[in-house]
Amino acid sequence: MIKTVGIVSLSSGIIGESFIRFETDIGIRRLKAYGLNVQFMPHALMGLDYIKAHPEKRAEDLLQAFRDPQIDMILCAIGGDDTYRMLPYLFDHNELADAVTDKIFLGFSDTTVNHLMLHKVGLNSFYGQAFLPDICELSSEMHPYTRKYFEELLSTGTIKEITPSDVWYEERKSFSSDQIGKPLIAHPNYGFELLQGSPAFSGIILGGCIDSMYDFFNTERYADMPDLCEKYHLFPDAEDWRGRILLLESSEEKPSPEKYRQSLEYLKERGVFETVSGVLVGKPMDEAYAQEYKQLLIQIIGRSDLPIVFNLNIGHAMPRCIIPFGVEAVVDVEKQMIRFAD
Repeated sequence: MIKTVGIVSLSSGIIGESFIRFETDIGIRRLKAYGLNVQFMPHALMGLDYIKAHPEKRAEDLLQAFRDPQIDMILCAIGGDDTYRMLPYLFDHNELADAVTDKIFLGFSDTTVNHLMLHKVGLNSFYGQAFLPDICELSSEMHPYTRKYFEELLSTGTIKEITPSDVWYEERKSFSSDQIGKPLIAHPNYGFELLQGSPAFSGIILGGCIDSMYDFFNTERYADMPDLCEKYHLFPDAEDWRGRILLLESSEEKPSPEKYRQSLEYLKERGVFETVSGVLVGKPMDEAYAQEYKQLLIQIIGRSDLPIVFNLNIGHAMPRCIIPFGVEAVVDVEKQMIRFAD
């Protein structure tokens, strides 16, 4: 049973800005309604400029959250784009390995990088939701599908299975206070879609946001990111991917088909597609480039025997489930479910 949630800002510091306070207040009320103690780590609310300038303080907050025996869940505030800058402060002297304890870590987007940090030190984590985009949702309540998985994680400490949502939502066009209580536009969802390969397969899931994985190998956004990630051997080698299921989802930037192609080519060059047992792909936000992405997945991966499943409700498109990393998963597209081992 989760009693205390520690909130960290590991990428963007936006939750510390006054213009978004009304949103964070919604999230705090919702968490407290579950009977949870809410603890913002010391620098989480310091704002955009401070968080941007001080990756070492972000690292301090993460380490403190792991060391604090009162904190049961570490919940990321939101994603962003430069959490990789924490690497020296977590790995130069084995800081993360020495601090990490067996507690829930939940986040998505740029937090993909943090999930791979935790994978490196042997901690299983949970991918798919975050404080600001999910708990602080401006509708009158959390999206029911999103809430279902968040509540399961709170009450049981794990996720047993995921099934598709009946609907998907368009991205909100405005996040101003006049949006409080306004529902999002919903569309029927069509479930897990098998693009190729066997409809049933298994493995341990790992992965995340394909945009973040692109930045592991490309200097467009941050010139030093590929070098730093290589220095700390952050991206798993091909052998580490053997038998795993690769999870891919795309960001709110809605990467162009050309960027998506290049991202897949980077993964192929690293030998990922030669060793994984399957690929799971999240629904793109607003279904942008969905058809192009499907074609590219088949074309670039180039293995007709490798199962590829599209349209999971995971990542940036709402609503969102939660996927546990590090536990055996059984995918069954015919039954429209993914089950996870205890």
